Amino acid sequence: MAGHIKIATPKLRKRLKRKGHIRQRVTGTTERPRLSVFRSTRYVYAQAIDDTTGRVLASASELEAGLKDSVSGKPKKERARAIGKAIGDKLKAAGFTKVVFDRNGFIYHGRVKEIADGARDAGLEF
Repeated sequence: MAGHIKIATPKLRKRLKRKGHIRQRVTGTTERPRLSVFRSTRYVYAQAIDDTTGRVLASASELEAGLKDSVSGKPKKERARAIGKAIGDKLKAAGFTKVVFDRNGFIYHGRVKEIADGARDAGLEF
């Protein structure tokens, strides 16, 4: 995945290697988009992607105006669950009920798991 670019930390190198292995198998279609999660030290982001056209169908993060006020001051896990619920609501409104979950090389634990649980609470299946 990294190619010829030197990546500074071994931890990031390992995550990108895991990401490459996951992405070989996980692809989003027009009927079932890929729900991709990115986790930084401060925030989490979620995107629903149609890989056949390369379009982002919906996205959610706590930096959005609607979510920023409701999740400020809460623990990171609660904020992640709210983001999962928000992306789930957006996808349900767009007519999607099933997605493929892409953890993006992150361990399915903590905030990544909370996003998945929030999306399931909103009615998405994966």
